[in-house]
Amino acid sequence: MNVSPTQDISFCQLALGEPDSPQAFPLTSATLLSLVKSQIDLLIERQIAATLWVKLPPGSIWQSEITRYYSALHRNPTVYTCHLEKKNLEIGAGINQGSSLHHLYLQLDPDSKLKREYFFVALSPEFCSLILAYRPQKKPAESKSSNINQNKTASLLGITCFDSKIIQRVLDGIYQEIAPENISKDFVVSETPNKIELVNQLLAKQIKRQDEISRQVISQKVTKIQQQNQSLQNSLINKDEYLNHVCQELRTPLTHMKTALSLLNSPTMKIPQRQRYLQMLNSQCDRQNALINGMLELIQIEHNLYETDLESVHLADVVPGVVSTYQPLAQEKGIMLAYTVPNELPGVQCVSGGLRQIIINLIANSIKFSSNGGQVWVRTRVQGDYVQLEVKDTGIGISENDLPKIFDSFYRVHPATTEDPGGAGLGLTMVQQLVEVSGGSITVTSKLMEGSTFTVNLPTVLEGH
Repeated sequence: MNVSPTQDISFCQLALGEPDSPQAFPLTSATLLSLVKSQIDLLIERQIAATLWVKLPPGSIWQSEITRYYSALHRNPTVYTCHLEKKNLEIGAGINQGSSLHHLYLQLDPDSKLKREYFFVALSPEFCSLILAYRPQKKPAESKSSNINQNKTASLLGITCFDSKIIQRVLDGIYQEIAPENISKDFVVSETPNKIELVNQLLAKQIKRQDEISRQVISQKVTKIQQQNQSLQNSLINKDEYLNHVCQELRTPLTHMKTALSLLNSPTMKIPQRQRYLQMLNSQCDRQNALINGMLELIQIEHNLYETDLESVHLADVVPGVVSTYQPLAQEKGIMLAYTVPNELPGVQCVSGGLRQIIINLIANSIKFSSNGGQVWVRTRVQGDYVQLEVKDTGIGISENDLPKIFDSFYRVHPATTEDPGGAGLGLTMVQQLVEVSGGSITVTSKLMEGSTFTVNLPTVLEGH
């Protein structure tokens, strides 16, 4: 049933606007739920078939309490539930509701006071009670402030009341503004017999409910702390493993350099041998420098990765520049380097500056592992909701044993030739992180002595977004 109040009614103002009114107190949604549950517990225990007028927050946990009360009584109570929208309601699901469970759909203005109010009114000759809660309207200055702790603090003000005069004022407002015309409106709230006994029972139930909530909160906090401790422990283990890898990687070139230096001290060493060991020193210094620079770059990327905004970028604006940069190196090694990038390709979503790093690492990797006469192609095309970047080479390839590990930090493919291509083993790790944070994916297929193909899929960005 649709109901349109004739005025901007506020039941909280009716309850709190007189000298005999109780003082409103701050409460959370959890406390409001505890108060409602306690009163329903008492009504069920006493088998009181009261008339209920309720407007509660949306959600199945609130609806289930009304269903619990309706289902637990030997005779059906009369329940009027007020809603702001017609949605999939669960109140009354699975029960024989007959004509005593009514849904009222309130047609309210956007700024209506009643929109910010909740109420639970129980009316019967044996027991009358009132729970009211409202969300204070924020001042302009408050609306601009931070909402970080909004869910952790009391966001409602409310009362719980058993005073017949106050309940009658609210009931008169309900009868006047939201009650259907065809119902009897002659109920008069009177003082409840054995009121002190019932209130004491209700308070005991509320204390019990609050104790349950406190235990649940403590349990949740303990679980969260345990999860955080486990996460920190795993992080420390990972850092220990990472540092162990770093030390081992740095130790290798140092060992080679120390060996070369000790051999260079030999007075019988011939010039060709001396040149070979000096070359070893130079290459190992380069390798250690590459390791240090690679680690610093990886640390910087990991530090900024989740703080960097995603941007829309076109591959046609990036690929040609990177290819032209690596063209001299490819020509020096006798490698053909070419690309195909249609200008009409849509933009892709990527970490700011990340697309260039992805392409640089993949092209440099393909050139490094290709020999004289080899070929490296860069191709792009649309694949569903993604733009696909493919870097293919005719290099030495990757063995089946190496394929699952190539994105691991410091992992370096062992070439079939005796020549060590060098590198820190961090380039593909960076590429994978940049791609995944951008919402994409990267895969690789390869065959020994035939070449490798790296395929990157990055999500497209619709024009105008």
